[in-house]
Amino acid sequence: MRQTLTPQQLEVYVLDLMRHYFPDDYRPAYALAPLLKRSLERVKYCFSHIRLKYYQEGGEVLFDHLNSDHFASFLYFLGNTVWQETQDTELPTRIFYLNKVMHGLDLFYSVSMPDIFLLVHPLGTVIGNAQYGNYLVIYQNVTVGADEAGIYPNFGNGTVLYAKSAVIGACNLDDNVLLGANAFILNTDVPANSLVVGQYPSHRIIPTALSLSVARRVFNNE
Repeated sequence: MRQTLTPQQLEVYVLDLMRHYFPDDYRPAYALAPLLKRSLERVKYCFSHIRLKYYQEGGEVLFDHLNSDHFASFLYFLGNTVWQETQDTELPTRIFYLNKVMHGLDLFYSVSMPDIFLLVHPLGTVIGNAQYGNYLVIYQNVTVGADEAGIYPNFGNGTVLYAKSAVIGACNLDDNVLLGANAFILNTDVPANSLVVGQYPSHRIIPTALSLSVARRVFNNE
């Protein structure tokens, strides 16, 4: 993978960012380098499936720390990796908070994102603790969350959540489901190969052709 910063430079960069935004003299109690290496492996795997401009360069996967979509995904992978492998919460909390400060993205370190996903300028997006399939695309101002009973949605493969869409509660979305801009569903199941438009309870579910699959157009190796 081609990186605009070496792993060593990236480690210094992340720690400097945390010191800048959270100037409380915190220092991790363990080595960050091996955890960062594992996080970059996850970034490479994820980005290698994205066929869009800015994710590949000269036949190589590209991770550009100054591409905010890249860096938002990296910070999630880093916080989640640290949490999984150390059971620490202090450093992952800071990484989560850093992502929120820098990108306006609320994606907690314990959320189980899929291995392959794409964030598209996700300002104002809140990604809750749902079950997510691969080939997930999330745009700005999206909300995924629980209902009053604490039940989260379940997503199949190839979901696309366009700007200002929201999926709340006991929603089961099958493969290749698109939520149009401003669409909102609550405790609603959606069959495969569908487009959701409008807002619950007046929303509509429209069958779509498989040729419209964003997973096929955006990602490799669907």
